[in-house]
Amino acid sequence: MVNELSSIRLIVKGKVQGVFFRKHTRQKALDLGLEGEVMNQPDGSVCVLATGTKDQLEALTAYCRTGPPAASVSSLQVEIIGFKKFSSFRILK
Repeated sequence: MVNELSSIRLIVKGKVQGVFFRKHTRQKALDLGLEGEVMNQPDGSVCVLATGTKDQLEALTAYCRTGPPAASVSSLQVEIIGFKKFSSFRILK
């Protein structure tokens, strides 16, 4: 089915903390109509959990490959996870 929802986990590494990566990622996700959450990780990476259609998730993944202007992404890990239901797209600490 074309509009079937699924969930992914993105682990973004590089210069991604202290450059408004979470804020910009949340805005992009909202623009795309996604639900989920984004959070900094203790190792300096950023974790994004998102639920949406295949096209929406591919667009968010493409955005996270570069991120906002001040970011420098060195690697992006994409993992399909079990379906997760979110009520919005939130930034977690």
